Amino acid sequence: MQTPDNLKYTQNHEWIRLEEDGTAYVGITDFAQESLGEIVYVEVETVDETLEKDEVFGTVEAVKTTSDIYMPVSGKITEFNPALNETNEDNDPTLINSDPYGKGWIIKIEVLDPAQFDELLSADAYQKLIE
Repeated sequence: MQTPDNLKYTQNHEWIRLEEDGTAYVGITDFAQESLGEIVYVEVETVDETLEKDEVFGTVEAVKTTSDIYMPVSGKITEFNPALNETNEDNDPTLINSDPYGKGWIIKIEVLDPAQFDELLSADAYQKLIE
């Protein structure tokens, strides 16, 4: 199970990668996608909204279950990955299964409080959580 060192993690199995310009990418972890099974649909109706840490920003639907996805830090959602969006004719939600930390990112955000990153789990701490 992959847990890249350059990411931070939540206890709800989201990951976040902070970029130098203060934006960040958010997705679900390898552990989460494996637990859910094949992802068939992703819903994010919160683009252009500002949400607090731990608020639900969307859902992922797998063959057998649906799961909420939560904001790892407070921020404004600026983009929903077009490769996952059902309005895109070439959408492929299974990218979350095949590449959860790359092409399977879910949202891009403008981070409001970078200090909240200190409250998130390191790769080592997350690995211990899922063992």
